[in-house]
This record gives sequence, C-alpha cells and structure tokens, in this order.
Amino acid sequence: MVLLCIPFMTLVSVTPWRHLQLAWRDDNAIAVSMGLGILALAIIIIIGIPVAWWLSQATGRRRIIGELLVMIPLLTPPLAMGILLVSAFGPYGVFGRWLSLLGATLVNNPAAFVLAQVYGALPYFIVVARSAFATVPKNILEAGQTLGASGWNRFRFLTLPLALPGLASATTLAWVRAVGEFGIVMIFAYFPQGIPVKLYTNLQNDGVDAVYTLLWMLLIVTLPLPMVCFVLGKRAAKERKQV
Repeated sequence: MVLLCIPFMTLVSVTPWRHLQLAWRDDNAIAVSMGLGILALAIIIIIGIPVAWWLSQATGRRRIIGELLVMIPLLTPPLAMGILLVSAFGPYGVFGRWLSLLGATLVNNPAAFVLAQVYGALPYFIVVARSAFATVPKNILEAGQTLGASGWNRFRFLTLPLALPGLASATTLAWVRAVGEFGIVMIFAYFPQGIPVKLYTNLQNDGVDAVYTLLWMLLIVTLPLPMVCFVLGKRAAKERKQV
C-alpha cells in the first residue's frame, strides 16, 4: 500500500502551492478532455452494453471469436493502435479515402480525438461489463421469463439492476482510459490537444515544474467519478446482501 502511495505523496510535496497557475492554453486542454471525453464515454456505453450482454450470453465458437475481437485491440500497444488508425482512417487509408469523397476527414480534429478515445477505452468497458452481466443469476432471469416478462423487461428490470455495480466499474474504467489516453491520441489526433498531450508538450517546452498544476487538474477530472461509483457500488452490493 505504501508503494502505491509514494508517487502521490511525492506529488503533494513537490507541488509549488504558492505559485500554482495554468500554462498557456491549459484551460483549452481541460475543456477538450472534458467535453470530448463525455461524448466518447456516451458512445462507449451505447456500443459497449449490447456487445457485453451478447458476449455474456453467447456460447461456443461465436463467444470465442467475439472475445478475441475485443481482446486484440485491448492488448495492442497504444502507439501501434494510433498508427493503425492513421492507416485505416487517414487521408490515404481505405476508409479515409471513402470519407474524403464525402468531404470529411478523421485526422487531427475533434472527431478523430473522440474516435481515438473510443478505441482506447471501449475494449476495457466491454470486458468489465461482460463480467458484470455474467454474474447475474440465470435462475432469476428464468423466473422472470416464467412470469411472462419480455426479454427487454427482463434485461431492464432484472439484469441491469443486478449488474449495476459492475457496470459502474466498467464506466469509471472507460472514463479514466478515455480522458487519460495518450498514445493513440498522440499519433491519430494530436490536435485538438487534450490534457495528456498538453502535459507532454509543457514538459518538453518548460520542464517538469510547469506541469504540476495541469497534472492536478487531470487527477481532479479523472478521479471523482471512479470514487463516487466505487462508493455507490459498495452500497448497492451491501443492500443486495441485506435483501
């Protein structure tokens, strides 16, 4: 536990508290990470929940193939994924040329930034959400079916409430991964600059003393949601045990 706390204790001690100020355009980087990060998280949830539910119910070869398709991007190093996205969606990529015919591009713009965040966080969300759905007892769903509940009602009123703590964990992990994504964004969507890329440029241009304020802002942006979801998940699990 002490080993895990050392970097944060060091951050508290080395931060120049009397001279905290944002560097040039740091405020813009915060707005980019927050605004586009929320949009990316919404897309991740919309795509990820159906996929995770399907994976939790699939069997045999279909399940194996589906899990492999999710694990491959999860295990691909971020820099490599960024290069792959440029190759696919860049101006000379297969999909990029199709987009250019429509007058659209997906490199160094807000759309590319969101896509990079989605690729960085979606596999993590699916893996955790799939585990959450897999913990829902099948006998409860079978009882709902026996009582005449439709598939949608069983999913909405039985599966989602029981899987909620795990889905909260999946959401928080996706949020942290999306906002903190550096490698994919650096290669595929350097502009607009979010907090991680701006931290890198500040470090390169002005040294380590110029990054502490923005580093605190990154922690403030990313940590509250996981903390809240952790507490709510624990509370929901405790109430379920009491019931």
